[in-house]
Amino acid sequence: MNLRQLLHPDWLLDCTLAELPLQQLLERQIAALVLDVDLTLLPWRQSTVPQSCRRWLEEAQRQLPIHLLSNNPSRQRIGAVAADLGLPFTTSAGKPRRAALRRVLEQLQLPHRQVALIGDRLFTDVIAGNRLGLYTVLVKPIDPLGQPCRHDRLQRLELRLAHWLGSSVG
Repeated sequence: MNLRQLLHPDWLLDCTLAELPLQQLLERQIAALVLDVDLTLLPWRQSTVPQSCRRWLEEAQRQLPIHLLSNNPSRQRIGAVAADLGLPFTTSAGKPRRAALRRVLEQLQLPHRQVALIGDRLFTDVIAGNRLGLYTVLVKPIDPLGQPCRHDRLQRLELRLAHWLGSSVG
């Protein structure tokens, strides 16, 4: 897989996780979710999941197994969020490296194409998922009110870099 393919999510959304149409994932035969935490599920440096994300997660949990996968090294913070949501979690994942994600996939025991990795970062979440053949979804980073971050410069920079590198996503 070349860099252009690695940088191309299967689904690019102009909304946050809370607005992601869950039914469309189910129609695509997705059988499990791996979710990034910081700025996908939680606003920056916060430990409270916005209500809109909480409602989305409750609906998703009724239909699919979910695992939280974070590059954040804080087992205390990520673990507290995971415990509150009743979800398994992995910290210090090292995305886009594949080792931690492979361990999650071993636990799920599903074909990789039936697992969606949902995140807000092209150069960590999308690349990690694409390297293992997962269905990758890029969402907008979330703010404390559960809305898309208006000033997320990093995602915009990543999309511009991807375009410069030849990916059609940018």
